[in-house]
Amino acid sequence: MLHAPSLAALTGIRHAFFTRDGGVSDGVYASLNGGVGSKDLPAHVAENRARMAAALQVKPERLLTCYQVHSPNVVEAHEPWTHEARPHADAIVTRERKLAIGVSTADCGPVLFADPQARVIGAAHAGWRGAIGGVLEATVAAMEKLGAARSRIVAAAGPMISQPNYEVGAELVEKFVAADKDNARFFSPGKPGHAMFDLPGFVTARLKRLGLANVENLGVCTYGNPDRFYSYRRTTHRREPDYGRHVNAIALDG
Repeated sequence: MLHAPSLAALTGIRHAFFTRDGGVSDGVYASLNGGVGSKDLPAHVAENRARMAAALQVKPERLLTCYQVHSPNVVEAHEPWTHEARPHADAIVTRERKLAIGVSTADCGPVLFADPQARVIGAAHAGWRGAIGGVLEATVAAMEKLGAARSRIVAAAGPMISQPNYEVGAELVEKFVAADKDNARFFSPGKPGHAMFDLPGFVTARLKRLGLANVENLGVCTYGNPDRFYSYRRTTHRREPDYGRHVNAIALDG
């Protein structure tokens, strides 16, 4: 697992950006696949998630993720939910102790948040749709409703696909520039009709605009590190049948 120094420095808060190492899955899922939506053996996914929960010092049923839909939707977590009752959302906030909240990723941007004074935490799944749609802003707003203050919130962006590996079509560039002309700076020239998108740069820029206490970017690329990370785009390029998912989670100590 990886840790963000900014979050690791906070007392009473545990977090992890899990890599693909340390699990029991095999094949394209080797080895720490936490994707309940993958076609991996459910028993393997359950064991992998139990290992992640143990690393965060919570019970397996208290490691929560949503049914992610690339939206700006945020939910408050007060108690564990079942797999079948997972809310359709892309961010979770809580002030409950010993409840790990997380997001699953395989190229999109995971962002973990914490206000150590108010004891409020959050986790957001920020692909390009969610990021431009406001999921990061919505997560901070939801944390504020629980008593957090953005001037105290620390945010860390974990492993995601980097600009050299993220080719997009002209229509995506047009969408971003139509939303804000300044967004053009996150695209560099690609092959004709395409561009290279800086998702980490866009995510961290959105976070910095919120006036948070600290914004950290781990600067690790999922696509470019196949031994350590799953990647939806790499799987597509290789024409593999499926791919594993990372879990990125944060919890308040008891």
